[in-house]
Amino acid sequence: MRGSSFDGRGDGENRVAQFPSRNGAGSGGVDATGVLDSRLLPDQEFVAQWDAVIVEPSQKDRLLSQAILNFTLRDKVNRSNLPLHGLIVLHGPPGTGKTSLARGLAARTAEAIRKLGQFRFIEVEPHALAGAALGKSQRAVRDLLGQTVAEQAERGPLIVLLDEVETLAADRNRMSMDANPIDVHRATDAVLAQLDQLAAKYPHLLFIATSNFTRAVDGAFLSRADLIENVGLPGPEACRAILASAVQELAKSYEAVGHILKDSDFERAAKQCVGLDGRRIRKLVISACALRKQTAIDPSGLTGADLLTAAKQAQNESKSVLEGQS
Repeated sequence: MRGSSFDGRGDGENRVAQFPSRNGAGSGGVDATGVLDSRLLPDQEFVAQWDAVIVEPSQKDRLLSQAILNFTLRDKVNRSNLPLHGLIVLHGPPGTGKTSLARGLAARTAEAIRKLGQFRFIEVEPHALAGAALGKSQRAVRDLLGQTVAEQAERGPLIVLLDEVETLAADRNRMSMDANPIDVHRATDAVLAQLDQLAAKYPHLLFIATSNFTRAVDGAFLSRADLIENVGLPGPEACRAILASAVQELAKSYEAVGHILKDSDFERAAKQCVGLDGRRIRKLVISACALRKQTAIDPSGLTGADLLTAAKQAQNESKSVLEGQS
């Protein structure tokens, strides 16, 4: 169960749960319109997500260093000369681990600079704001950022995740006034205005935004980013590591499955994974278990050949989808 979700009351007020859990979802105690989850950091579930996302170590190092710098430098420099906005943007295809990476980054940052005090985390539900009735999106954005986020930033270091940010900060240059109501334009205006105000007032506030389609994100929003990182499809080595990790997870419950990692068909399956996203690669193990009824009943009978078959099927499905979109 997610900790803090849209409750339908719609007044934009920040409400604190009477009995928040000590850690995990909802431990931040924030219950407000547009807030999907709130937590105290560091959070071990988020740390596990960070560790599970397989990207180049140098990319994780860049992200963590930038996030730490946000909290150590921003209150010591003049923003007119060093314009730190406290915004990191992760972009790339769906399924590459951007959201998990963002959550994990929040947890790892809190671990690295505990001296600043208790870190808090808020995850925004953009569709709850953009889906407001006509004329209400701008107000919903202003209430969330200008009230809820500002109130939490007053309490101490805060990290806010804006997932699928193109929903909130849509590119105004690509919008048709006929197809998009003026309220959508004003919502983007509100996001930019609030980001500027919050950046100026709260140096211990960091936004991490994710996007599947950066071309749909307003250029003015992207120009405010201190770091923009592409989280792309995994290369051959990463594909193998991701697939091995998924097999090892299944082997925790079905020990016999572990032998697959020594099977030549496993290596062939890993090569077949190139071009697939990380989420799809992990799901190959599930798809392989579902190829035969007996393996679904007892996954310990899974073979490397099953993985190879599932990988080939996934590639064919991916090609079919791409052809359908062209």
